[in-house]
Amino acid sequence: MQGKIVKGIAGFYYVHIEGKGIFECKAKGIFRKEHIKPLVGDNVEMDILDEGAMTGNIVEILPRQNALIRPAVANIDQALVIFAIVKPDPNFNLLDRFLIAMQKQGIDSIICFNKQDIATEEEKENLRQAYEACGCQVLFASANENEGIDVLKELLHNKTTAVAGPSGVGKSSIINRLQPEIQMETGAISEKIARGKHTTRHSELIYIQDGTYIMDTPGFSSLDVVGMEKEELREYYPEFINYEPMCKFQGCVHIHEPKCGVKDALAEGKISEVRYKNYCLLYEELKAQRKY
Repeated sequence: MQGKIVKGIAGFYYVHIEGKGIFECKAKGIFRKEHIKPLVGDNVEMDILDEGAMTGNIVEILPRQNALIRPAVANIDQALVIFAIVKPDPNFNLLDRFLIAMQKQGIDSIICFNKQDIATEEEKENLRQAYEACGCQVLFASANENEGIDVLKELLHNKTTAVAGPSGVGKSSIINRLQPEIQMETGAISEKIARGKHTTRHSELIYIQDGTYIMDTPGFSSLDVVGMEKEELREYYPEFINYEPMCKFQGCVHIHEPKCGVKDALAEGKISEVRYKNYCLLYEELKAQRKY
């Protein structure tokens, strides 16, 4: 049987098989010998040991499309980051860090701004312009009013999506809107995985429907931009590309240099001031990194 690992705790892997449910599995010893660790999100071949008790053995890990380190998860098709438009105001620096983290791993991001029912058209338009210019799909929703949820469902359909967002933005409400049965299903899974209830939060996939899974990503309050040189940062701001040919100096980093195409575009309102300010802050952060 083929299934997908939705959670892994203390050597047990919980494999979801469409139409059958979640099986508690152990991985064959050969994986340890070959230093292969099954990941949440892995598509696997498994032998069912006891259909009634829903237990089995993982016998093969199918080829991975990708594997992320933080969080440790495989076969992510896209990322969805949820922020509120207002109450609380978006932390754009955190948003940019998340987008960079996903770009580095070759994963496309969708940005969902919640609480559109209490935002102005001007606030929405400013956000749309700033973030569509960097190549992201931007959509607006209201979990309270059930607005934008159908569009979101279409974007998630038949994909495995990592969902992230700070607290207080309505992320849980949106997840519950996507699939009302989730609350019951996660309750049932928690019962089955009782040993994991009080451990550190792990990555977990939530089944929505037909090949559609979402992963609630823990640990979103701070994201370091590590593993890159400060000069590389501009590559993660795609909206700069069109204006870089107008820079006088090759290798211009668009901060202190004179005759800079990017700074000219900023002055003309063609580049988001919020995005540019975050770029400068992150550049200084990378510059201050100590090299060991």
